Amino acid sequence: MRGVIRLYTTAGCHLCEQAEAMVMYLLENEQQFGDKFELLEVEIAGNEALVERFGIRIPVLESKAGELGWPFELEDLIAWLNKA
Repeated sequence: MRGVIRLYTTAGCHLCEQAEAMVMYLLENEQQFGDKFELLEVEIAGNEALVERFGIRIPVLESKAGELGWPFELEDLIAWLNKA
């Protein structure tokens, strides 16, 4: 069973689109990550608790390794995924 990476996002967030592109690049091109994880986008709009928790911090990734908040580079993402 693959682990889940949650991407807390909202419509129109260009930074969220960049974060998603980085994650998807690794999942599609690096077998060690593609075999281990799947990405789940979590829309925060309409959920008051999520807006309060993530509203000014999105994009935020969450997995068993904890949270990875923006800004991050591809190298940071790889290191974080290796901890999960």
